[in-house]
Amino acid sequence: MLHDLQTVTVFVAVAEARSFRVAADRLGVTRSAVSQAVRKLENRIGVALLLRTTRSVSLTEAGKRLYDAVSPALGEVDAAVRVAGDRRARPSGLLRLAVSSIAEDFLSGPLLASFLEAHPDIRLDVVVTDVEFDIVAEGYDAGVRLGEVIAQDMVVVPVSESQRQLVVASPSYLARHGVPGHPHELSGHRCIGWRADPGLPPYRWEFGTEGHEFAVAVEPEATTNDMWLMIRLACAGAGLTFGMEATFRPFIDRGELVPVLQEYSPSFPGFYLYFPSRRHLAPKLRALVDHLRRWRHDAEAA
Repeated sequence: MLHDLQTVTVFVAVAEARSFRVAADRLGVTRSAVSQAVRKLENRIGVALLLRTTRSVSLTEAGKRLYDAVSPALGEVDAAVRVAGDRRARPSGLLRLAVSSIAEDFLSGPLLASFLEAHPDIRLDVVVTDVEFDIVAEGYDAGVRLGEVIAQDMVVVPVSESQRQLVVASPSYLARHGVPGHPHELSGHRCIGWRADPGLPPYRWEFGTEGHEFAVAVEPEATTNDMWLMIRLACAGAGLTFGMEATFRPFIDRGELVPVLQEYSPSFPGFYLYFPSRRHLAPKLRALVDHLRRWRHDAEAA
């Protein structure tokens, strides 16, 4: 029984990592040990569970059926064992988070500073990234992203109110080039674009009116993955740019930037902390969820 559980655990690790090497690193064993465990399990069952090539590992139909059946149960066993060991302990350890660069409320500082003060035994490792990836496969405890891009099988906790994206420019730019009256007029303006990664095309500017949503593919004179460079260029009069209202709000309030086309900028669901569905959370992640909920309750009551 114990031997079967060990080989199944190894198989699940390979299935999730799609790599014998990565699975071996996560389990703290050799790649040879991982290969032997999977081979023993396949021999015991009598069918191939994984398709191996020099470049990739994928599940066979039988392997997918086995993974779908045993993965939730193994997750429950792992969580129950960790909770049993940590129930009396203060939340501690390294909490790894992957956070969108535009999640202003979460990244503003006070939320995470107060969390660390309340839980001195927890260390935070926050990677700010807009590249989409599997947080579980990459070893993160949780992520923060816009709700619309989070997989439906994740548990989500609200981080912000509803959001809007705005087109903004400096007063000097608008005085020289005029104010666009419709998003389709953006092709006649100088634009400052954003992209999440050098290998991706610039982000399309998204709008909506009377329930109809549409996007405009502008041709920016300048493109960057750094929101603060976009803001500095816009404040200097280099052109129109597009992003989250919360990011632009301090500059709008000071008169450095002016929003335009607001009638085409509907609100949409905001940011959420998300993590895999589990009955038992690690104490360090439970502490963050509880702290986030208290923080939002206090903010709404203020």
